[in-house]
Amino acid sequence: MLIPPIIILIVFQDHLSAAIVIAVVISIMMLIAGTRLRDFLTLGVGAAGAGFGALVFMAKYTGKGSFRFDRLTSFLDPWADPTGDGWQVIQSIYAIGSGGLFGSGLGNSKQKYLYLPYPQNDFIFSVLAEELGFVGCVIVILLFGIFIWRGILVAMKAQDTFGSLIAVGITSLIGIQVIINIAVVTSSMPVTGMPLPFFSYGGTALIILLASVGILLNISRNSSKV
Repeated sequence: MLIPPIIILIVFQDHLSAAIVIAVVISIMMLIAGTRLRDFLTLGVGAAGAGFGALVFMAKYTGKGSFRFDRLTSFLDPWADPTGDGWQVIQSIYAIGSGGLFGSGLGNSKQKYLYLPYPQNDFIFSVLAEELGFVGCVIVILLFGIFIWRGILVAMKAQDTFGSLIAVGITSLIGIQVIINIAVVTSSMPVTGMPLPFFSYGGTALIILLASVGILLNISRNSSKV
């Protein structure tokens, strides 16, 4: 009962990406906890439809959040407005493409200098691709994949349901952020503000992530060998 008000408040703060992450993480935890798929889909589809309708209503009649639909348009054709809504995506693609196989070298990115908006936050993966190239990107993705795999193993071997659900939640939280961030910078989904865990600038986020990983390690230590 506490989840919908939290998500609604976050949406009204114009942080739709955070609301989506929270909703997806909770959905995964509910499914793992044993929620029937039929009931979940029935309520989930209805809630998603109502939420989308509310976003359309606010954008059309109040103007709040109308930029989200502009981002959808720029995602479909970023070169239609290369100096406006499509600027971020285009500069990100330039950065990734110029990296080549091995990149230009650590610290040698050119797109991060006044071309790529927020290179230290949402689009840091583009800078990483330019500096470390395809090989560096593959290594980073593999490291996140190993983390998610180990998190799933910890959840499977946890001593109790509570520990298992916490492990699933932490692993899902980090995994979903990684997927959304990489999808955005590679123009695989519309632009949204989502940091790359452990890479994007932000002291508070890093502290929370490290604390979460500490909890995950504690669950692993108190369970059978993983």
